[in-house]
Amino acid sequence: MRSTLEHVEADAGSSFRVFTPRLPGVFLWHYHPEYELAFIEGASGTRHVGDHVARYEGSDLVFVGPNVPHLNFDYGLAGAYRQVVVQLAPDFLGDALGSRPELAGIAALFARARAGVAFRGRTKAAAGRRLARLPGLPPFERLVVLLQVFQQLAAGAERGEATALGAGPLAHVHDPHTERQRLARVSRLVMEHYPRRIPLAEAADAASLSEAAFCRFFKRATGHTFTEFVNRYRVHEAQRRLLADDSATQAAFACGFESVAYFTRVFRRVTGENPLAFKRRHRAGATRG
Repeated sequence: MRSTLEHVEADAGSSFRVFTPRLPGVFLWHYHPEYELAFIEGASGTRHVGDHVARYEGSDLVFVGPNVPHLNFDYGLAGAYRQVVVQLAPDFLGDALGSRPELAGIAALFARARAGVAFRGRTKAAAGRRLARLPGLPPFERLVVLLQVFQQLAAGAERGEATALGAGPLAHVHDPHTERQRLARVSRLVMEHYPRRIPLAEAADAASLSEAAFCRFFKRATGHTFTEFVNRYRVHEAQRRLLADDSATQAAFACGFESVAYFTRVFRRVTGENPLAFKRRHRAGATRG
């Protein structure tokens, strides 16, 4: 899994991008300055947005704000599913979003999306049908239909058919290019070697900094110490293993934790529940689906 800043360009003649990705076997942990609205139908899978990991059944509709890290939404899927993704800049409507009373509901929706929001029920079904039409429409009709989708989502959120994902944007995205490169090298080190102990000196060397300078840089860039960052990544990997039916012991040692007790403490600190409760909850959700 590789972490990267995704470069997004609007479609020709449009203020946003619409596409239907199919990336079987390629799972990218990434972020971008644009909002992203993703709809999947005909599949069940796992949603990874920031610290949020959850199962969805049959279809999924998610709206994610700028610079929130996430995996591509067809993570782990195969078969005949369909996906439509819309990516749009925060200012794609100019000043209208904050100044037109007709768009007040949509403005509130965009504020919710900054931490990520998933939709269910009638809202997901109705908005999903409209989103499925977008790829075949010319630019003006796309804009009209997209505004209708956002109005549906805003109304659905008011009805309680939305779940806040509690994700947040990365702290480092406004750093200069050199600092982004440093962080990318450290992230790559963690993602490739998280099952073993990674000394602070090795991470500092990857960033071309002294250990003291690295600690200051990394805390400022991510909001976490290096140890916290590594442990959070290990927990994300452990969640994937638990959902693939590993035991807590198997997941702990495969992801670089030195003991099951320490793994359980860190897992609870990151997710708010212990590994077995996480596994039971998602297994129960899959059974109900």
